[in-house]
Amino acid sequence: MPLPIEEIKKLIISSIPDASIEIKDLMGDNNHYSAIIKSKMFKGLNKIEQHKLVYKSLKGKMGNELHAFSITTEAI
Repeated sequence: MPLPIEEIKKLIISSIPDASIEIKDLMGDNNHYSAIIKSKMFKGLNKIEQHKLVYKSLKGKMGNELHAFSITTEAI
């Protein structure tokens, strides 16, 4: 079952409350997304640590309901 954009945003905001999130559905299938996520929580973290925070916020849905999710993170 695909994961809608609004559900992805809710999951990320639950762990990263100040996140600014832009998500694009790359294939129009609710299954292949790219996202730009900006947060103060990323400050002082390298890109791998930033991405781990985002993937952790998805609560195991990556690779299951969420098939492909390309992310770009930025500390603000």
